[in-house]
Amino acid sequence: MVRSGATFADACAEYLRYIAEDRGRKASTVEDYRSIITVHLLPAFGEMRLEDVSVAAVEAFQAELAKREHHGRPITPRTRNKVLNVLHGVFARAKKVWALPLNPAAEIERHPDSSSGDIEVYSPEEVWALVRAAADERDAAVFLTAAFTGLRMGELRALRWRDVDFPRSVIRIRSSYAAGELSVPKSGKVRSVPMVDEVAQALARLSERATGTGDDDLVFGEESGTWLNDDRLRRRCEAAMKAAGLRRLRFHDLRHTFGSLAITRADIVEVQAWMGHADIQTTMRYLHYRDRSDAAGRLADAFKVAPPPRPRAKR
Repeated sequence: MVRSGATFADACAEYLRYIAEDRGRKASTVEDYRSIITVHLLPAFGEMRLEDVSVAAVEAFQAELAKREHHGRPITPRTRNKVLNVLHGVFARAKKVWALPLNPAAEIERHPDSSSGDIEVYSPEEVWALVRAAADERDAAVFLTAAFTGLRMGELRALRWRDVDFPRSVIRIRSSYAAGELSVPKSGKVRSVPMVDEVAQALARLSERATGTGDDDLVFGEESGTWLNDDRLRRRCEAAMKAAGLRRLRFHDLRHTFGSLAITRADIVEVQAWMGHADIQTTMRYLHYRDRSDAAGRLADAFKVAPPPRPRAKR
């Protein structure tokens, strides 16, 4: 038997250090893993010796996790698989550091994810209702830009005036700010998104404010010029939804709104590029929003049976 002298909590601390320092993972990713460890894993295994966490213990944990609720809803199979993936990572690192003979998470089957892949979005009219209900001009511009350009929260927070190209009607996404770290966008690449007139007008009005309009200033910064607080923005967005009498969606669903609208006017490759999707399969979730009203008529032609040839007249 291996005597590691370490607890599961020690292994978690080493894993978080490893992915942050040795692997250079983005701060937002590290914080996501830290949250999973804090909320789910440490309460279950924290003080246990590493070698005492068995396959049976992990199976029991998975069964218990399936019964829990988060924000009043059952934890989805996708989330449970994500928790298991982090647990697997903790023990994979522990095997190298403490020479454990077994990774108990490697023996556990993943949960089948039966999610339909459906998304919730707003119509253009609903977006404008949200904009009108915003607390101030800056929030209105944030909501409109999110819904009509598809920028992620971190990309909106990192947007600077030099990235807004009014003459060419383009917004360039060069960076993202999340979990206290400025980094490249999620795709790892700089991209450009068309700036429709409505967004351009909203940003032009915002550029007339007294301060914070230099090339290197943040478009959507706080009044002090610092990074926009994303938690407070989400709460204000929810308040605006309620004030406007709208369905409550996540802030991220404004990005989905852009995808569902853009796909009705552009081909899938263009939408993939605008949204910064590494895999076109991600973009394909929006295809069912295209107008297919003529599909039945076009398909009917394929099923038509040619009339039989007319009999030849007898002489």
